[in-house]
Amino acid sequence: MHHQQITSSRFPSSISVRDLQPLSNEELEAIDAIEAAFQQSSSSSITNSKRRSSPHKNDDEYLRKTPRRQLPNSVLGLSAPFSLSPCQDNVKVRYPALKFGGRIFYSRTREDVEKAARELLRSIECQRKETVALGFDIEWKPTFKRGVLPGKTAVMQLCTGTDYCHVMHIIHSGIPKSLQSLLEDSALLKVGVGVGNDSVKVFTDYNVSVKAVEDLSYLARKKIGGKPKSWSLQSLTEMLVCKELGKPNKIRLGNWEVDVLSKEQLEYAATDAFASWQLYQVLRSLPDTKEVADGRSEEAEVVP
Repeated sequence: MHHQQITSSRFPSSISVRDLQPLSNEELEAIDAIEAAFQQSSSSSITNSKRRSSPHKNDDEYLRKTPRRQLPNSVLGLSAPFSLSPCQDNVKVRYPALKFGGRIFYSRTREDVEKAARELLRSIECQRKETVALGFDIEWKPTFKRGVLPGKTAVMQLCTGTDYCHVMHIIHSGIPKSLQSLLEDSALLKVGVGVGNDSVKVFTDYNVSVKAVEDLSYLARKKIGGKPKSWSLQSLTEMLVCKELGKPNKIRLGNWEVDVLSKEQLEYAATDAFASWQLYQVLRSLPDTKEVADGRSEEAEVVP
């Protein structure tokens, strides 16, 4: 469990609230003054608070026995900036790894991919009353030689929730009819970071259009601000769900055209698609940045 950290100039950022030492009387008097100013600004009915002084400032025995207070909530609350994120984006911490805990359905032959796509379409039909979003991602074999084009799209992963994700080895199966219908269905939203570029690659490689795509980096700009290119799947995962999305090069830049994917490749692929689905759920629940700004303006207008 990570404790909130103080980033004010008085305390180094490595000290947590739990680690603070008892304060001296001089410090308490300064805090009393801050509290008094804080209370006066929030309510006109509060009079100037009396500052406390101690006749035992130099009495070590008295200081040792006298109970000490920690920083009051009114002061602590001013030390951390407001953030839409549940994570402390101004504090560098090591988050636990994001892992997909559901079932991974791996298909590699044309018949298996066709069957998997049909089953996925049937399960989606039960959710048609609301917007259905698919976490979408693809993998391909990279090239490290100048002038040599990267390989065709080798793996396609689709995730609709926490229960299961499909990893389809389309370098071996191609894109059968049911999978093509799913990809071209404009009522099914495909979400991911860089999903527009992924859809272009799929069309280039297989002449199949991936319709109704939404890039999470652009959605993040709408919801929490910032430039679209500043958001990666990793940075959004850390900011919005306080988890670390592993991207080991030996897997990410590995051979996705192998005959059978390894367990590590399957978990990597499924987790990426799951992360896209989960981040979309979080982002769509947030108000737009304009709505947030308007709401704050309205609050400022009614403050006496």
